[in-house]
Amino acid sequence: MKNVSLLPPGLFEKTDDLDDALFYQQPRLVHHIDPAAVAALTAFYGELLPKAGRILDLMSSWVSHFPVSVTGDVVGHGMNAAELRANPRLREWFVQNLNAQPKLLYADTHFDAVTCCVGVQYLQQPDAVFVELARVLKPSAPCIVSFSNRCFPTKAVAVWRELGGRARADLVGMYLQRAGFDRVIAHVLRDGVVGDPLIAVVGYAPQVRS
Repeated sequence: MKNVSLLPPGLFEKTDDLDDALFYQQPRLVHHIDPAAVAALTAFYGELLPKAGRILDLMSSWVSHFPVSVTGDVVGHGMNAAELRANPRLREWFVQNLNAQPKLLYADTHFDAVTCCVGVQYLQQPDAVFVELARVLKPSAPCIVSFSNRCFPTKAVAVWRELGGRARADLVGMYLQRAGFDRVIAHVLRDGVVGDPLIAVVGYAPQVRS
């Protein structure tokens, strides 16, 4: 595992510091971005995701926004079993609170891609989580982290609430770079002039492992 120093913990405090499991115990079978943003993300996934192989959909829910051209095995992670059970794209799924336990129970280089849609703002141990994502990805495999301006504000970490769109992209890029990802690039998929903004930050797993 790559050794990274922790960011100051105060940046990752939440207004609601009760057990996350309590907040997520009720399923939310809704879209967290508008239809135009969903379409933009689906098209972007179609460009970057492998057509086959294993994909980890981190912080997933009842929908993954993948195009029909992506036919590989999708593993879903989330905080609500009912949401994950309702997602037709998932071959398997698991519930895990990454803020309490960031370690993933998968072997090194197990996945061909990772996606994380509108969930990164809730991570309280981003260094540890992204190191794990680098570990379970095959060399040069993409990690696609997308976000909008929507969130559950009481569960979003302090640094996220203080920053704006481009600064949030820089923050996610820093998470990826600190974990050893290569070629970290931010893509503006929707500018938000009309409808929801949407940014995707992509990093590629390192070819050389430390």
